[in-house]
Amino acid sequence: MQRYPVIRDRKIRIAVVGCGRISANHFGSIETHQQHLELAAVCDVDAMVMQAHADKYKVPGYLDLEEMLTQERLDLVALCTPSGIHPGQAELAARHGVHVLTEKPMATRWKDGVAMVKACDEAGVRLFVVKQNRRNTTLQLLKRAIEEKRFGKIHMVHVNVFWTRPQSYYDQGNGWRGTWEFDGGAFMNQASHYVDLLEWLIGPVEKVQAMMSTTRDIEVEDTGVLNVKWRNGALGSMSVTMLTYPKNLEGSITILGERGTVRIGGVAVNEIQLWNFESPADYDAATTKANYETTSVYGFGHPLYYANVVEVMRGEAEPETDGREGLKSLELLISAYLAARDGQTVSLPLEY
Repeated sequence: MQRYPVIRDRKIRIAVVGCGRISANHFGSIETHQQHLELAAVCDVDAMVMQAHADKYKVPGYLDLEEMLTQERLDLVALCTPSGIHPGQAELAARHGVHVLTEKPMATRWKDGVAMVKACDEAGVRLFVVKQNRRNTTLQLLKRAIEEKRFGKIHMVHVNVFWTRPQSYYDQGNGWRGTWEFDGGAFMNQASHYVDLLEWLIGPVEKVQAMMSTTRDIEVEDTGVLNVKWRNGALGSMSVTMLTYPKNLEGSITILGERGTVRIGGVAVNEIQLWNFESPADYDAATTKANYETTSVYGFGHPLYYANVVEVMRGEAEPETDGREGLKSLELLISAYLAARDGQTVSLPLEY
C-alpha cells in the first residue's frame, strides 16, 4: 500500500489554479479551514483575473503553473481549470511532488483519467477528486438507508437534471465551454455529480444505453437520456437537459425498492420529498431537518469535502474520493458517450 507523508506540525500550503466560477467555493473552503490550511498562491492565465485574486487574498500570483510549482513551497494544488487540462496539470504537479485536488470531472477522456492516477501513484502524491454532493445531508441519509438495506431489492432508479444554460454561458471562457476537448457536455460537466450518484448509491453498473442531442451552438450535447442496468439487477434511467425554461427546475433522484420508496428533489437534491419504508428507523425524523435552501446548484458540500482532505493530509482519515473513486463516474460517463455515438449498448468495465 502506498505510504504518504503527513503534515501535522504546520498548516498545509495550498494554491488555487484557475480563478473562475467554481474557485469561489475553494477559496471559501480554505478560509473555513484556515486553522489547518494556508492559501500560498493563485494561478490563472488571465493576467487581470490573476492579479485581482492575488490582491484580494494577499498572496503571490502566477500566470504559469510550472513557474508557481517551482517558486513556491506547496503541499497541495486545487485545480479549478477547464476539465480537459486537468490531466496535464495534475501530472505536472505530481512531478513536483505536490498533492492534487481536482474539480469534476477529473478528465474528459478515459485514458487521461487513468494517466492521472498513474502519475500521482508513481510520484507518491495524493489525488483527490471533488464530489461535494456526496456530503449533502439529504444524500447522506439516503446512503445510510441503502447501506442498511432498508429498500430490500432496489427495482428502479431515476435521476432528473433539468437545468438551464443559455448560449451566453457557453460563450464565456475564451471558447473552451461546450467543447469536447476541454469541457464535455451536459452529462460530463453540469450533471457529472448526478452520474456519480448512480454508482456511489446503487453500485457497479453492468451496461448503459444513451441518446443525446444538441440545440445550443456548441460541440457537445445539452440534452440526453440514459438507460442503466446495474450488476445487482436494478434498472434505471437518467434525463438531463440544459434547456429548461426559464431557470433551473430540479436535480432529483427517485429510488423504488421492494420495501422502500424515496424521492430527493429540489433544484439540487436538497429536499427529501418522499421517504417511505416498511420498517421505521430512529433517524427518519431527521429527514425533515435535512432539507435546506440553496441558491446554487453546487450546494454547500465543498467545506465538508475539504474537511476530509485536511484529515487525510494530517494522517487522520482515508480519502472519501481519491483518483480511483473518481474513475468510476468517469468510466460511466465515457460509456454513455460511446453508447450515444455508436447507437449500441456498452458494457462495463471498459478495460479488463
